[in-house]
Amino acid sequence: MPSSGQRTGIANLPLHYGKVPPWLFGRMSQLAREIAIVIVDEFGPQEMLRRLSDPFWFQAFGCVLGYDWHSSGVTTTVCGALKEGMRGLEKEVGLFIAGGKGKTSRKTPTEIESFGHLLKVNPSPLIYASRMSAKVDNSALQDGYQLYHHTFFFTRGGSWAVIQQGMNEINRYARRYHWLGEKVVDFVCEPEAAICSQARGKALNLVASESTQARNVITDIAAEEKPGDIVTQLKKLKTLNLPRRPYISLEDIHPDRLSKLFTIAYEHQPQNFESLLGLEGIGPKTLRALSLISELVYDTPVSLRDPASYSFAHGGKDGHPYPVDRKTYDASIEFLALAVEKAKIGDKEKLDAFRRLKAWQ
Repeated sequence: MPSSGQRTGIANLPLHYGKVPPWLFGRMSQLAREIAIVIVDEFGPQEMLRRLSDPFWFQAFGCVLGYDWHSSGVTTTVCGALKEGMRGLEKEVGLFIAGGKGKTSRKTPTEIESFGHLLKVNPSPLIYASRMSAKVDNSALQDGYQLYHHTFFFTRGGSWAVIQQGMNEINRYARRYHWLGEKVVDFVCEPEAAICSQARGKALNLVASESTQARNVITDIAAEEKPGDIVTQLKKLKTLNLPRRPYISLEDIHPDRLSKLFTIAYEHQPQNFESLLGLEGIGPKTLRALSLISELVYDTPVSLRDPASYSFAHGGKDGHPYPVDRKTYDASIEFLALAVEKAKIGDKEKLDAFRRLKAWQ
């Protein structure tokens, strides 16, 4: 997996429903806790964040805990098991976990603040990182996957990582996004370092490097043009016979309904695209509308490049559709094997975990 960049990976997984049996979830929580404690003791909490941000390692972690390797549920279940396993041990271990699936994800800021007295830093930047990573993957990158899971991991010193997942009910797949705070230089420019996906298509990609000029134009439009003028331009565009473009279409954009949001942007006078994206209420449809004006009025198109580049699920020993990344796989397995060996769990649990690791090779 490439080591440069900010977001560290995306994984596409079949969308599965249902719940994990309590007897399995309890064992997963226990094993997840022991593995996390070993890793933090041996290498420090920052290394645990780096591992969680690695799609290959996270997938192997889910296998060791006993969950279906190819299911979308591995994301929510593994994150939930680790959060439950670490409950009450945050101060001792120095690893904190906030958020989760559905309504729980919206409690992330409150949960981060609740740990504030145990941190060495102001929790506000952590809350900002949580919010912006979600807005980027849900609004600035419109790839057809609606976020429904967001888990935020952090340390006393302010290091952080994010694992979040979105669903696409049309193709019945889920896509997982990994972030690692220590690699974040710019939230809104080329945040991908490694992406695992079973399919690539078109996406409104406002965080692509080739969208830099468009981001500047969009910000200028939002800050300098009066809301009424933007609405007028959109209404004129709706009367044109425009070519169809995935994720850039006027069919679901209603200018009058967006007028209030354009007013919010105009009143705040955002200085850059990150400031615009961070405004409350500025979401996918507002950005699509501004992207259309950027392309059709100012001749500055937004990238339609889907950042997904490869899939760990479909790599094959015969090299089709591409070779398996053996080095990364082996490193993940070796690292987890060491953690399992040192974990304070019974022999049977260790043997079962090793069998699952062996089966994953």
